[in-house]
Amino acid sequence: MSVSGGRPERLGILGGTFDPPHAGHVAAAVASRERLGLDRVLFVVANDPWQKSPVRPVTPAEDRLAMVGAAVEGITGAEVSRIELDRGGPSYTIQTVEALAEEARARGAPPPDQFLIVGADVVDTLATWHRVDDLARLVTLVVVGRPGVHRRDSLRGWRLEVVDGSGVDVSSSQVRSLVAEGRPLEGLVPRAVQHCIRRRGLYAVGR
Repeated sequence: MSVSGGRPERLGILGGTFDPPHAGHVAAAVASRERLGLDRVLFVVANDPWQKSPVRPVTPAEDRLAMVGAAVEGITGAEVSRIELDRGGPSYTIQTVEALAEEARARGAPPPDQFLIVGADVVDTLATWHRVDDLARLVTLVVVGRPGVHRRDSLRGWRLEVVDGSGVDVSSSQVRSLVAEGRPLEGLVPRAVQHCIRRRGLYAVGR
């Protein structure tokens, strides 16, 4: 993507399993874009979320991609990315960050300034991420506050921004349980995602 004045693009990366995407993901992207003046926020759908797939069944990647596409439709500056699906195999954020920089160079553009957006509940797991020291050198970490989770105001080795969350208290596991129980999702999941879930028959008991 070209940016006026030839400056590096300010690119937000919100990666995840998105099983399913919910209102908290959307709120985090919107708040981060507005607070940090990001040109775009990419919702990067994991192909194989290697820390989750050994623990529980994960919805097929193409279904998760379709739900994210529905979630971001009509949201200014938000886009769904299939870069990790196309790469295949386990999904490592560091490889995505490096690939996005290389894509910019191939277009003759400067590498983007990349902002990795995570929820405060993810912070304690960062040390387990693949090549985390390389990742810390290449991105600015954006920690989005979440109800019931304490903010981390300092993280050694990271360039850090803290963004106030929207107060949306929801998790993907909660949504999966509600769908299986036939309970309503109003206010927790974008309406277009609800339609996508029903159309694809996701999260029903016995599936």
